Amino acid sequence: MSLDLTGKRCLVTGGSRGSGRAIVLALAARGARVVTCYRADQEAAAELERELKAFGVEHRVVRADVRRPEDATMLANTCRELFGGLDVLVNNAGVDGHSSIDDLEPDEWHRVLDTNLTALHLVTRAVLPLLAENSSIINLGASAAERGLPFKSHYTASKAAVIGWTRSLAKELGSRRIRVNVIAPGIIDSGDGDGPPPQVLERIKKAAALGRLGGPGDVAEAVLYLAGDQSAYVTGATLTVDGGI
Repeated sequence: MSLDLTGKRCLVTGGSRGSGRAIVLALAARGARVVTCYRADQEAAAELERELKAFGVEHRVVRADVRRPEDATMLANTCRELFGGLDVLVNNAGVDGHSSIDDLEPDEWHRVLDTNLTALHLVTRAVLPLLAENSSIINLGASAAERGLPFKSHYTASKAAVIGWTRSLAKELGSRRIRVNVIAPGIIDSGDGDGPPPQVLERIKKAAALGRLGGPGDVAEAVLYLAGDQSAYVTGATLTVDGGI
């Protein structure tokens, strides 16, 4: 199976760290041209820019808050100016959240839902005129959406909604030969210390059928499959990448 993506024009949101960074670099390594964005971590963005130079000059890292309609429009304009169109959209930007229902205030609810769900709509709607026939929209969900997690009702709600949104959009855009799918990772160990404590990661590792934690590269490989022509008849699907938890 070939994963050559030479010439594919891609937009990846939230691409400066973790799985997003791995996705951006994997696409570039397969010959794709990539625009990505970050919200706050300028140091990580600068490091990504340096790494992308090894794959050529037609890549761009820009600052954007994908919860803002004007920033979604700016990303679309950047892709139009640089590429003239798009073949792949990866809605990767997202945030976690931890709160009991008693303490879950509206501001925290909106922070998570606006980032994990509303941003998908804003960015997708902004770039839709740029998407070529046979293009692919890939949305990052979470396997927790099917299981539920305590103290994460807003997070799991947002990720469950991504699945419904994706299936509806797949039916709406199918006649335009645009595919829309979800990748649903489990807990991904990015090695940056931002995830669960070590004892929790160890429990997850033991619970996984494959006996290991997932890494950003595992998510990136799933994106490569859905971005390429080898998945030309896959749409409205959820690809779970959690090691069999």
